[in-house]
Amino acid sequence: MRAVSITETGEPSVLKVREVDAPLAGPSQARIRVVAAGVNFADVVMRRGFIPSPLPMIPGVEGAGVVESLGSGVTTVSVGDRVAWAPVMSDGPSVGSYAELECVSEDALIPVPESISLETAAAVMLQGLTAHYLVHDKKKIEPGTNVLIHAAAGGMGLLLCRWMKRLGARVIGTTSTKKKAAFAREAGADEIILYNDEDFAARALELTEGNGVDYVVDGVGKTTFSKNLECMASQGHICLYGMASGPPDPISPLLLLPKAVCISGGMMTNFLRSREEVLRKGAEVFSGVEAGWLAPPQITTFPLEEASRAHAMLEDRQSIGKLVLQVSS
Repeated sequence: MRAVSITETGEPSVLKVREVDAPLAGPSQARIRVVAAGVNFADVVMRRGFIPSPLPMIPGVEGAGVVESLGSGVTTVSVGDRVAWAPVMSDGPSVGSYAELECVSEDALIPVPESISLETAAAVMLQGLTAHYLVHDKKKIEPGTNVLIHAAAGGMGLLLCRWMKRLGARVIGTTSTKKKAAFAREAGADEIILYNDEDFAARALELTEGNGVDYVVDGVGKTTFSKNLECMASQGHICLYGMASGPPDPISPLLLLPKAVCISGGMMTNFLRSREEVLRKGAEVFSGVEAGWLAPPQITTFPLEEASRAHAMLEDRQSIGKLVLQVSS
């Protein structure tokens, strides 16, 4: 089968399409004919070797396709089912969606409604489930809650803007360009801060009349994290769920005292601990997509052979919305 196989870590150029052996479904696994694979910063981190992984490696933690065969003991999916997956539990799928075939634990497979294309399913699965816990499990969002969303025009940011706005929050987004700002506004952002042109913390304080923001959702990390503290409201909450710019610098706990600020970390796997929870939250994400309010406003698709170009675009902050690899038809 064709797959993007990494034999050495490094720049996007290490992503090469090669012929590799097709996997066989093990116990409690299904073999999937992959139609589309989401491109995520997690893939970039593994490609660069920041998270050690055995080589050669097929990257990709998220995808959608059709069940082709079943391993022993599989009872929850059938051959021909349209499914999507992400690393929803610690024993869920490993890397491998940049390939024509992937074997995935049945516990991680989520049925895709017929009304949703597999390309769209691959674009919203990981980020939709991540947005779910950031919106519902970390901080109670009420009408008027001031929420600051970093990288608001990325795939994750756009979903967060839509979901937070649906719950009545006042959404403040940061983006790098006016073009990206327009997408974030379309997704529900009430205010946009162009972080290359102005101090986002100072501007956030201005926009909240000096009161500060109640909730900061930060997937950027190093370049944003410490300044978040400057624009927090009393009893505000910062959730770090990603490190697109690298690990944040250490801070003193004493900085949290004046405003009783809460800082927490978040990983999707911490909020998906059972098959029942995976199915329920996955269905809620797809329900939002079907209703239209959660649909990603822009998906950029690349053929499998152009995985390196997709990675370069993601790393250089050139992308808007979600990047997806078209693996097979």
